[in-house]
Amino acid sequence: MERLCVIQADISRLDVDAVVNAANTTLMGGGGVDGAIHRAAGPGLLEECRGLSGCPTGEARITGGYLLPARHVIHTVGPVWSGGAAEEAGLLASCYTNSLRLAREHGLRSVAFPAISCGVYGYPLDRAARIAIREVRAFLEREALPERIFLVAFDEPTLAAYEEALG
Repeated sequence: MERLCVIQADISRLDVDAVVNAANTTLMGGGGVDGAIHRAAGPGLLEECRGLSGCPTGEARITGGYLLPARHVIHTVGPVWSGGAAEEAGLLASCYTNSLRLAREHGLRSVAFPAISCGVYGYPLDRAARIAIREVRAFLEREALPERIFLVAFDEPTLAAYEEALG
């Protein structure tokens, strides 16, 4: 069984131990995948997020999954693309590493990631896909958990970027 899988799906419908939410620093919901996860999870997620006092870019926080099929949501805040000279690559890499670390610490076996920062934050898909693949592979080489990681593409261009980055 491959530990790293690329799929095209609606991340809010996946039955995994945790879905990763491409959140904003407030954790109060927003557009894109963040809004979809909050809507699908119901009001309990927003209530729990209120108690977390936000999340800085590159870091991650974990909550319950509420009405989602996923049992947990790992919220991470990706960088806004500013041309590449504002530490965006390192911050994006940290999103993956910190989310996976939280998953391992909580004994989670399956985690699904969206394309962090590739929506309204404007990160170029090809660059983001390479960072995601690199960071996930490096983590899997060192750790037994999570056992399975899904990189979830919402659309065809994202799927193609992931598949190209996989080589």
